[in-house]
This record gives sequence, structure tokens and C-alpha cells, in this order.
Amino acid sequence: MNFLQGLTLVLFLIIVGIGLNWLYYYILGKRSATMLDQEAFKEGMRKAQIIDVREKDTFDAGHILGARNIPYTVLAQSYASIRKDQPVYLYDTARALSVRAANKLRKQGYKDIYILKDGYQTWTGKTKAKTR
Repeated sequence: MNFLQGLTLVLFLIIVGIGLNWLYYYILGKRSATMLDQEAFKEGMRKAQIIDVREKDTFDAGHILGARNIPYTVLAQSYASIRKDQPVYLYDTARALSVRAANKLRKQGYKDIYILKDGYQTWTGKTKAKTR
């Protein structure tokens, strides 16, 4: 096998790996939560717990108005602060952390879990940033 064939094989395997990773998170997200577009998220957020699963510094730089910050890294220690009788609305920058957080919550017995489909990066609603 020459160098070009080897390089092609490696690139192909990387692309397949990325595709399988995307598929895994897609299926995990479908099992754990309902994806909501911005309009549906805005519509239901008044009656829900809005949780930003990004780290504190990213949250402080800008977040959805009314959201509270429970970083994914400390979610397991924060279950007691999340009510099971109210819907849980999750978001992060894109969606990957929200899917993982939804899966953890589902395993803990939470039922009404929703994820902002395109994440905070495309949010056009009201936001708040911490001024320094």
C-alpha cells in the first residue's frame, strides 16, 4: 500500500468515526429528550426550569434570560436542585452537552426534558451577560 492509499484510508476512517459519533448523539438525544426549535422553547420556558449546562465563565459571558447555570461537570451533584415535577429545558452552545445532560437526568427519573435544538449560538431571544 502506498502513502496516498494509506492517507485515503485514514481520512475515510476519520470521516466514518465522525459520522458514527454524530449518529450516537442523535439517537441518544431522541431517547432522552424532545428537541425544540426557538419558538417552541420560548413558548414553554415560562413554565419550565431553564438550565444552561455550559461552564460558569461561558454562562457569565451571555445566557438566556431566566436560565440558571448548572455546568455539566457538576450535574451529578445538583440533582436535588432540579425539580422532577416541572419540565426541564436544557441548552448549551450547540447541543452535545445538553444531550449528555438529558441522558443523565432521564436515568435519574426525570420525564419532561427538552433541549434547545440549535443551542445558544443561534438564540435570538432575550439574553443577559454579567458585567465585570
